[in-house]
Amino acid sequence: MPYTKKHKMNIRHKIVQSASQAFRANGIKAVSVPQIMSGAGLTHGGFYAHFDSKEQLVAEACKSAMESTVTRLGSVAEQASVEEKLGAVIESYLSAAHRDSAEQGCIMPALAGEIARSSDDIREVFTEEVSRFLSFVSGLAGQGEDKSIALTATMVGSILLARSVNDPELSDKILSACQADLKQRTASPVS
Repeated sequence: MPYTKKHKMNIRHKIVQSASQAFRANGIKAVSVPQIMSGAGLTHGGFYAHFDSKEQLVAEACKSAMESTVTRLGSVAEQASVEEKLGAVIESYLSAAHRDSAEQGCIMPALAGEIARSSDDIREVFTEEVSRFLSFVSGLAGQGEDKSIALTATMVGSILLARSVNDPELSDKILSACQADLKQRTASPVS
């Protein structure tokens, strides 16, 4: 008896989740299809029943990872007061927990360098996902596109730099200094 469409969709979702975590933790090139399938609790022989190529999976993993990030940060914003929504997102993004959990975190600092050298198809999907994040930030910030781009680039760069240094104290300082600077720059003027 063939598998149901729902079963096949659930399996595909497990593969995408496994890939999304593995790519963010180790990079795209360092992760093989057998590793991804093993992470999903499957054998690698079934991969091509769900995807035409690893490249197709990378594109879907990018979408899934950004959706997860926007959902998580949206939840953080919802729990904050109107005037604190953006500050709460900045605090959450520039946190030690985010820095220390690349496999669960934002795809931009984890993979931007590698994606810059990827195919046009992957870069196109990544561009769409960056635009999604920029729209999310713009909606919170109530500011123009340029300010949202600068805010996002600072957040992404801060996490990337904080993850890259091997001095825990310096890493913490990078996060706290950038968090304080961004919150000060985006604070509403006192009436």
